[in-house]
Amino acid sequence: MTAWEQAGLIPASENYSFEDLSQLRTLRALRATRITAKSIRESVEAMRKAAGMGNPFTESTAVRHGSHLSFRHNGALVDPVTRQLAFDFEAGTKRQLSIVGSDAYIAELPEPDVQEMFQRAVRLEEDPATVPDAAKLYHEILTIHPTYAAAAINLGTIHYNLREFTQAEQLYRRATESDPEYALAFFDLGNVLDEMKRLADAISAYQRAIALVPHYADAHYNLALAYERQGQRRRSLRHWLTYVRLDPVGPWANHAKAQARSILSTERLSIVSRAGHLVQAG
Repeated sequence: MTAWEQAGLIPASENYSFEDLSQLRTLRALRATRITAKSIRESVEAMRKAAGMGNPFTESTAVRHGSHLSFRHNGALVDPVTRQLAFDFEAGTKRQLSIVGSDAYIAELPEPDVQEMFQRAVRLEEDPATVPDAAKLYHEILTIHPTYAAAAINLGTIHYNLREFTQAEQLYRRATESDPEYALAFFDLGNVLDEMKRLADAISAYQRAIALVPHYADAHYNLALAYERQGQRRRSLRHWLTYVRLDPVGPWANHAKAQARSILSTERLSIVSRAGHLVQAG
């Protein structure tokens, strides 16, 4: 949370609106990619200037496009930094794009599509009373587009919150199979496996998320917890220390620091510094 506030992507506040929480969800997903906070901020600022948007996260859909961030809006996939339209491989073959004027380069396409359905489902999730409607819409999306990983993840999270862990696991696995480089899918899979007391499988999922995105702080935190639950405190130490380096401020960082201090004081570990990294001696 603090890191996103410092990057200027979330307003500093003690109370967050539904819009803020929706934006945090988007940023959480982006955090699981290789896109840096700086790149995200530059893309958001460029989208505001180019399309006149107050908040591109709520007025369009942010998506990973290579190593950069693009936005889907009115049927077009736009790189706001270069002001170029990209071919949208998820858009379907019936689309047509047109450019109007110098800045008004986003086409108006009236027919609904899977992406628009996904946006509606996300909005429905914001109200607990309409979460069942969101689940139905995600099911419909996956019927139309079986490999839509984001829909599988969101539907899996609905089941996870209902403690329907078997269904959640199936959907998270589906997302990992649809997009094997989607770190968030492996992170969420690790969470549900942890809840199911399948720690070895959870650890493998967290390790995969970290292999894809080494700076994925939340995955390091949960992996450290999983190792500790297995009694592997020495293995957890590296991930507590990595979490503190990646996210040094806040209650989670304080807990990680406390866990690291406890391990260092009780496990009789000899730690030396080598090229700025902490390593175990002996």
